[in-house]
Formats: sequence, structure tokens, C-alpha cells
Amino acid sequence: MEDNLKDKSPAEAEKDILKFWQENKIFEKTLEKEAPSGELVFYDGPPFANGPPHYGHILASTIKDAIPRYKTMRGYRVPRKWGWDCHGLPVENVVEKELGLKAKKDIEELGLEKFNKAAKNVVVRDTSEWKKIIPQIGRFVDMEADYKTMDPSYMESVWWVFKTLYDKGL
Repeated sequence: MEDNLKDKSPAEAEKDILKFWQENKIFEKTLEKEAPSGELVFYDGPPFANGPPHYGHILASTIKDAIPRYKTMRGYRVPRKWGWDCHGLPVENVVEKELGLKAKKDIEELGLEKFNKAAKNVVVRDTSEWKKIIPQIGRFVDMEADYKTMDPSYMESVWWVFKTLYDKGL
């Protein structure tokens, strides 16, 4: 492959390398190889799903990619699971701005069901942009089997943890 890249511009070489990685399933192969050191699961601290990634996200993402790659080279199998933070003010602020809502009364008049549906639509819309950019920076992470904090199974697991802690008096 190296010989094929010598006469190409950096942008062309980048596209070819990313295509090679994708077509040859390089990331998946790192998960299939023998892991003499064991397994280290890496859950990505989820970004808010309220807009496209910015420079800070990209910088943090490169750091989050370096550690699992290092551990892979040290003999670990390192599944990397992507997640999305779908709750809270960042998503709500986008919905309020897009729908022209100024106060709690406006949300109540719209109805919580419509507001929640609009929030889910923002999450779905904005996650698609991330799914283009993160692989483009060469990051190895599973974005297809992602988790979303709005999924009932995720929320129930969090409630279970807090109930367990409460039951133990912690």
C-alpha cells in the first residue's frame, strides 16, 4: 500500500488509507486476534448528541483512541463501545431554540410528548454527523453497537445500580 501512496496528495492518501482500513476490517481484526494479556473494555465517555463534533471533541477523541490502541499493541483485546448522552440541558436547549420556546409554559403548551419527540429527532439527526467524522479521523471505535442514555435498557440499568446502592445503605 505504501508504494501506492507516494504520488498522492495528503488528502488522497488519507482517503485511501481509511478505505483500506474499512474494506479490510482492520479494527475488527484487532478484536479477533489472540489476546494474551486479557480483555480491557473501553467505554467512551459519551458526548452530548446535540450538534456536530467541534475541535474539542476531536482532540479528546484522539486521546481516547491512543490508550486503547496502546493496550491493543500490548496484547489486550480492547472492544471500544461508543455512547451518546441524550439527556439534559444541551439537547433541551437545541429543541427550545429550534421550536422557538422561551419558557416552561411554552413547553407545556406544546406538550411533553411532542417536546420529547423533537428531542429524539435532534439526537438521531446529530449522531449521523458524528458517524461520518469520527471514522474520518482514523478512530477505531464501534459506533454501530452504540448505547444511548435515552434507551430504556440503559436507563433501567442505571436505576438498578442506584437501587442496589440504596439497598446496601451506600
